[in-house]
Amino acid sequence: MKTDIEIAREVELREIKDVAADIGILESDLEGYGKFMAKVPEKLIDSKKEAESNLILVTAITATKAGIGKTTVSIGLALGLNKIGKKAILALREPSLGPCFGMKGGAAGGGYAQVLPMEKINLHFTGDFHAITSAHNLIAAVLDNYLYQNQAKGFGLKENLWKRVMDVNDRSLRNIVVGLGPKTNGVVAESGFDITAASEIMAILCLSKDSKDLRRRIENILLGYTYDDEPFTVKDLGIAGSVVVLLKDALHPNLVQTTEGTAAFVHGGPFANIAHGCNSILATRMAMTFGEYAITEAGFGADLGAEKFYNIKCRVAELQPKVSLIVATTQGLKMHGGVALDDIKEPNIEGLRKGFANLDKHVENLQSFGQTVIVAFNKYATDTDEEVNALQKHCADLGVGFAINNAFALGGEGAVELANLVVDTIAKNPSKPMHFTYDSNDSVEEKITKVATEIYGAGTVILSKKAKDKIKLINRLELQHYPVCIAKTQYSFSADAKAYGVPKGFEFEIKDLVINNGAEMIVAIAGEMLRMPGLPREPQALHIDIVDGEIEGLS
Repeated sequence: MKTDIEIAREVELREIKDVAADIGILESDLEGYGKFMAKVPEKLIDSKKEAESNLILVTAITATKAGIGKTTVSIGLALGLNKIGKKAILALREPSLGPCFGMKGGAAGGGYAQVLPMEKINLHFTGDFHAITSAHNLIAAVLDNYLYQNQAKGFGLKENLWKRVMDVNDRSLRNIVVGLGPKTNGVVAESGFDITAASEIMAILCLSKDSKDLRRRIENILLGYTYDDEPFTVKDLGIAGSVVVLLKDALHPNLVQTTEGTAAFVHGGPFANIAHGCNSILATRMAMTFGEYAITEAGFGADLGAEKFYNIKCRVAELQPKVSLIVATTQGLKMHGGVALDDIKEPNIEGLRKGFANLDKHVENLQSFGQTVIVAFNKYATDTDEEVNALQKHCADLGVGFAINNAFALGGEGAVELANLVVDTIAKNPSKPMHFTYDSNDSVEEKITKVATEIYGAGTVILSKKAKDKIKLINRLELQHYPVCIAKTQYSFSADAKAYGVPKGFEFEIKDLVINNGAEMIVAIAGEMLRMPGLPREPQALHIDIVDGEIEGLS
């Protein structure tokens, strides 16, 4: 089969004004970025039209390092729905350069189920990541300057919380020292870099309801604590206006198209293991405004992305998915069934059946939120009929829908079965009220404990002294009503990346808590989580090049 980039190049792209016209957006409302991409102003969101739309969440079992294919299934479902005459629109996250040049090589779908132009979407796109990086680092630069200019007056921060960011994996920058050299270089201090997807400004952009809400959240970003133990914020620094100026265009959702010429909003890109893992609220609402069906995804497995989609994004935006899809592959199930990673492409019906437990736990979790669940089987060429039939029977025994997605190889035609099942399921199952894992009035410890025990399967939660001290601070600042965003490995329900399957009764340690006062959530750090990834031994950057004027190596 052809590579993703070869398939993408063969598609005759439609001008974005024509894609917009198909869904009812006027050309005069577009801010074009060339012929095939545009930004759309949030003023077009219509709450009455939203209420008539069917929101669909796509999540997955606990993924292998190669992933499970959520984005491909999400795009495939949209293609399939349009193929059967439904008006379906996507709302997806933007890829980060970190994974593109690190392990993945791209994140715009795959095969004949992609969003296009894939090279631009995977690389600089419309500049949103650069705007977030610049805005974040502007705060860091002005803060360091403020500390330098006011040190003679006795002003200082007992704790400076604001690092810098960049959108490239670079382990060498996790911990650095700034201000070295002559005194005119600033105040010597420890600092470091996170990846842009982990920036609080990324979370803020994705959770903001409009430009006014964006400014309010930016002003509330907590930068550190004075020697009087008082919080010091961006509002105190006096540069919220400059930060919002840098984010003015980035706030608007991006409109692109699929391999079959249908509309897709691709906007925002927080990771789900260190942030909340969902595209922007504005992009989701835009897709719901203009689509009879709006398909969105949440990063990594359902224990991370889906839990945060419900408990954080749905709580903030008052969203209510009509159905949730769990993407599963035989390779992923076999990995969780104890099959060695080198052998998961080989037939192994016993290993597959043992891996069903991981799927079952995710199904149980989604149902606890009041969701109707469908299993979307992402088909690979190495899958055997025996394995597929075994999974289909297991889903029937569970009482959940099952459909094969073959959009990677066949485009929309390969997702017609899944599309029909989704339409029928929504029609036959009235939307149930959303059940959150915890109440906003629960204590921070109660919120963490409920997610860890009910969603992950932990036996006990252990809080480090540092975490306990942070809870006292959170209570003093009266921020305990914020939702929690647990940062942990994406490869296991536990904080141990190698504990595949469904570990039970384990100790779940919270090492630290981070107050994201602008994003209005408490980030709980579990295990050895890094906010700046490193590159693998053989990064994808070794294989990306321009050959005869064409980009090669993206996938």
